[in-house]
Amino acid sequence: MIYSMTGYGKGSAQNENFNSEVEVKSVNSRFLEISLKLPTSLMNREYEIREFIKSKINRGKLSVIIQLKNNGSNNDSLFINKEKLKSYLSLVKELKKAAKISEKVKLDHLLNHADIFSTPDLELSDSEFHLIKKALDSALVELLKMKKNEGKELTKDLIKRIKIIESQLEKIEKDTATAASEYFTKLKERISILISDINIDKDRLQQELAIIADKADITEECVRLRSHIKFFLESLNDSEPGRKLNFLCQEMNREANTISSKSISTLTIHNSVFIKEEIEKIREQIQNLE
Repeated sequence: MIYSMTGYGKGSAQNENFNSEVEVKSVNSRFLEISLKLPTSLMNREYEIREFIKSKINRGKLSVIIQLKNNGSNNDSLFINKEKLKSYLSLVKELKKAAKISEKVKLDHLLNHADIFSTPDLELSDSEFHLIKKALDSALVELLKMKKNEGKELTKDLIKRIKIIESQLEKIEKDTATAASEYFTKLKERISILISDINIDKDRLQQELAIIADKADITEECVRLRSHIKFFLESLNDSEPGRKLNFLCQEMNREANTISSKSISTLTIHNSVFIKEEIEKIREQIQNLE
């Protein structure tokens, strides 16, 4: 099953005295990155929260915001730290005196110093922390649901592009069936004209022409490319297909490059270019997979 790395989830849980709200956003990332915005009362539980998220999410850059309310009020409501305020005003007074500044201290000056404001410490019980984890779990479930739905759309797009590659490969295989023999015949005719007045071993010439035609044969590359396509479609049902699909894209691109370089048919070269374009689009989409 394919999951996208982008998604959003929101969850909440409450009892008669306590309320928890969690918001989770996820975007693309090579690894699992978790950014937490927690109230001060949850700082000592950060490790547990991270481990809980890791048990649910494998990959992506997550932004997690947890808000707590107690008795109907936000536990992060501010109050003035009077000791820090007095210290700050005393320092400003000395500064004004030393610099001979007569300007009065305004409210704007105080609001620019966040350290004079504090939040009340809320001691969380185990039952309240369980409530927070419940809200977080709800948010992650919603996130995973969205990631799964987007994954389904990505899967449809990947299958569509693989079908395009298969279609181009069929054209290449049909063209290859006649291109080699036609090229072989034309080459013989041209060489015959060039050496019409020269005595040459015709058997040796036939052998050299056969070697040239054999070097231009792309049957093996077509077989391998078709095999990679088969494994690609099968891998879409794996639990974490991202890396495998990326590897198969590399291999498909390798075969398409070889087909293009070996081919003696302009039509085949053009079709191989179309294949490489679709592979590149697939590789871009794979970057969105978990």
